[in-house]
Amino acid sequence: MKQLTKAEEEVMQLLWVAQKANVAQLIEQMPEPKPAYNTISTIIRILENKGFVGHEKEGRGYIYHPLVTKEVYSNASMHKMMDSYFNGSFKSMVSFFVKKNDLDVKELESILKEINKDK
Repeated sequence: MKQLTKAEEEVMQLLWVAQKANVAQLIEQMPEPKPAYNTISTIIRILENKGFVGHEKEGRGYIYHPLVTKEVYSNASMHKMMDSYFNGSFKSMVSFFVKKNDLDVKELESILKEINKDK
């Protein structure tokens, strides 16, 4: 799966929440200073070319929707990071984050309970 730039990911985050939106609606959700309409329109076209976004014709414009879910993209991104920085070792990646975030035993137990709850 292709990686997204920071700007592309920002637009996708908004689209994942909205599920369907036109360019003006996406811009409305962005913080000040708001980007130009043409900028977001260009990013949306790039996301379509990468296979992340689809569109439907509505009146004279388009309504965009995600083709890739946030979960699928997050999973692919985490695997890429794990492969690139931790030699594909999930254990090494988790150890790194535990040490860097100075988690205590109670927090680790809470994380384990959350993981086991989904099984």
